[in-house]
Amino acid sequence: MHNVTLNNGVEMPILGFGVYQVPPEETERVVSDALAAGYRSLDTAAAYGNEEAVGAAIAKSGIAREELFVTTKLWVADAPEANTTRAFETSLAKLGLDYVDLYLIHQPFGDYYSEWRAMEALNKEGRARAIGVSNFPADRLLDLIINNEIVPAVNQIETNPFHQRAQYQDLLRGENVQIESWAPFAEGKNDLFSNPVLTGIGEAYDKSPAQVVLRWLIQRDVVVIPKSVKPERMAQNLDVFDFQLSDDDMAKIAGLDTGRSQFFDHQDPDMVRWLSARRLDG
Repeated sequence: MHNVTLNNGVEMPILGFGVYQVPPEETERVVSDALAAGYRSLDTAAAYGNEEAVGAAIAKSGIAREELFVTTKLWVADAPEANTTRAFETSLAKLGLDYVDLYLIHQPFGDYYSEWRAMEALNKEGRARAIGVSNFPADRLLDLIINNEIVPAVNQIETNPFHQRAQYQDLLRGENVQIESWAPFAEGKNDLFSNPVLTGIGEAYDKSPAQVVLRWLIQRDVVVIPKSVKPERMAQNLDVFDFQLSDDDMAKIAGLDTGRSQFFDHQDPDMVRWLSARRLDG
């Protein structure tokens, strides 16, 4: 597995496994299959409701803790500082871990300054080896960087062939923040898995459109966390380190960019209200 080095020296696998929208009752089996396939980076969140199942799979795997890279996320409602620390402790307990490798603010809303101060403390204590954010636009990210001590190690944002974020990645690189992709396959929107550009490129390498997308992201130095509940797809998604896309291939994929989210706009007032009002059970 290839790694990227975060801004505090922590090594993070460039390809991991996500569990968004995996039902809690299926998650332990799915994560166990992913670990058996060779994944060592796992991405979950308090809001996903499946941290306990992720932890159960880790505990049963027999894999040494230091071989794993575990990410979880703080939900909007868990501020200010004291609530952030409590939420972190809850996540640790559900995961059955003494520390996480990466702790992210899940959404750019609420009192994220207080959240960040608490997360800085967790990082200094070593209980969160790296801290970062998710879904932060450029203005809020820069505001956080300029006015706080620790620069976020990661910004996990929607990044896929139809929403490529190339300019934002340049800004992140300049600020020493690692870009990480969620929804690399755009959840199949725009017929991604049968897209003629991706299919044509894949045929030249005997690879699927999904493998082409993952290879494209990796060659852009984007950390990526694809999800699948099928062991054969898990294995296929790992099998992307034995070929190299050409400059012409990369240019063809660049032509697919729409410059728009395939899901929702974090600046839409209705979406801001919905995310800010959502509360987690327990």
